[in-house]
Amino acid sequence: MRPTPAHPNKWLVFALTAVAVFMSTLDSSIVNVALPTIMKNLQAPMTTIEWVVVIYLLTVSSLLLAFGRLSDIKGRRWVYSRGFIIFVLGSFFCAVSPDVAWLISARSFQGIGAAMLMACSPALIVDIFPVEERGKALGAVGTVVASGLTIGPALGGIILDLFSWPVIFYINIPIGIAAAGLAAKNLKDGRADVVRHEPFDWPGALLLVICLCTFIVGLTHFQAWGYRSLRIVLLFSVSILCAAALVRVERRSAYPIFDPALLTIRLFILPILAAVILFASLFSITFLMPFYLIHPSGLPVDRVGYMMVIPFVFLFFVSPVAGTISDRIGSRLLCTLGMVVLVISLFCLAALDGRASGLSIAWRLALAGVGIALFLPPNSAVALSAVPTHRRGIASGTVATARNLGMVLGVATSALIFNSIFQSLSGGLPFKVYHSTLESHFMTAFRYALQAGGLVAVGGVIVTFLRGRESNSASEKEPGA
Repeated sequence: MRPTPAHPNKWLVFALTAVAVFMSTLDSSIVNVALPTIMKNLQAPMTTIEWVVVIYLLTVSSLLLAFGRLSDIKGRRWVYSRGFIIFVLGSFFCAVSPDVAWLISARSFQGIGAAMLMACSPALIVDIFPVEERGKALGAVGTVVASGLTIGPALGGIILDLFSWPVIFYINIPIGIAAAGLAAKNLKDGRADVVRHEPFDWPGALLLVICLCTFIVGLTHFQAWGYRSLRIVLLFSVSILCAAALVRVERRSAYPIFDPALLTIRLFILPILAAVILFASLFSITFLMPFYLIHPSGLPVDRVGYMMVIPFVFLFFVSPVAGTISDRIGSRLLCTLGMVVLVISLFCLAALDGRASGLSIAWRLALAGVGIALFLPPNSAVALSAVPTHRRGIASGTVATARNLGMVLGVATSALIFNSIFQSLSGGLPFKVYHSTLESHFMTAFRYALQAGGLVAVGGVIVTFLRGRESNSASEKEPGA
């Protein structure tokens, strides 16, 4: 096979990819620290303010696969350049939001741009770099993801300490405009600009969006409407029917956005399910901890940002070691160990009281960081290695979708449990403004929500262990073989 020629501006293209990945990842972590401030400023209850995070992640999750497929048809440059423009416009609309409804709508629009950027990034690396350099480039992209997740909380804390919360969105605008111009100029030639005259799978894309959106809307309103509510029953019924229809449509499509045959590969589907569980458990921490640190603990907002960096710092130090070890012993034991450590972290965090010291909080967050750093590299590697080479583009999009879907589920379920317990204890009073008389109600709801996250992670331990041992020939087999 003839080697892929190197693009003359490959490292400039990599820099553009890194900027896009960093911005979209940063915006999934920086806002969490700002949520208590936004809730107070816009006078919105937690049941509403959670949608500032949920809608962004839900939009990205729903559209990643569709935009990945669209980039195959229209060309990477077409999708990528427009993704920057939409992301920048979304950031501006977020920054000027007069109320929470506007902010939630703007975050959804911003999520469309983020999905366009995230869907193209791995494919651009594969398009531009020759085979012998792809591993290094993709590994560097992983470092950029870790940087976005790590810097986001700290940067959010600093901005909130010095400025007001809209600044966390304004900072995207000049960077995004410059990157959009460079992308339009430097992706004109080569494989990044290839256009294929193939049909787009509109039915599959629409079914995926409806399936995820109806499920998450039903989940977030489960407590308010009640499980016997006709609206809840209809939402979950539509979600299930759309999921079944999606599998049926994709099996018949010549150009699907997702290949259902991948679901038959044990070493692909179980790691994907485990990743959803891990991120769901992790984001119960990242969503609730800023509220805990600001309210019962009384920490200043800049210090809250530094505390929320702790879980992600370990991606830089533990992840490379975990990746190296997994090359020798496989992913099963390391990923299972990582999930066990996350379980321990969640139950230890649930044991905190409102007067815990900074050190007591920090080592519990550090445990979560060690767990995810042990889990992620070997889990992603085995999932992508288990599929045939010609399906790794779809597999890569599925891995990213699983990550974002887990984040959505984590925020939605932890908020559901917290709000249900808090309103039950407070006589129906929603969590909107905190004062010291509400501390016992807050801490009880906080503990139950994190314990639930720990139980979900226990399920993740089981799913992770059930993947079994890797086979060197797994990636050479066709699905269902």
